[in-house]
Amino acid sequence: MEKVDLDAGFESFDEQWSPRLAAELNGQAVKLAKLEGEFVWHHHDDADELFLVRKGRLRIEFRDREDTVLNEDEMLVVPAGVEHRPVADEGEAEVLLFEPTETTNTGNVESEETEKLEKL
Repeated sequence: MEKVDLDAGFESFDEQWSPRLAAELNGQAVKLAKLEGEFVWHHHDDADELFLVRKGRLRIEFRDREDTVLNEDEMLVVPAGVEHRPVADEGEAEVLLFEPTETTNTGNVESEETEKLEKL
């Protein structure tokens, strides 16, 4: 068991759209990510994805429904198979992500934004 200091975790990296593994439990990963601008449209075939905004503001766009705006201390679970695109267009947002450990950041899309998960 190791305590995770979220302030220190977020301070340990500057890269955006490149989540860092903060912890694992029951096959799930807790990831820290800094987000700014638009990400790629994608979905996760077999995994729900939880977005929890710690700082800033994040909009989750959907092709088949109204966008959802998340402010600090708000969260949203995007169900498996739902196409979405995270957008942080009001400056950098600090976000915690919860999803199965093997889930890639770009889901079903292989692109230059696809990142190998690094540990804090």
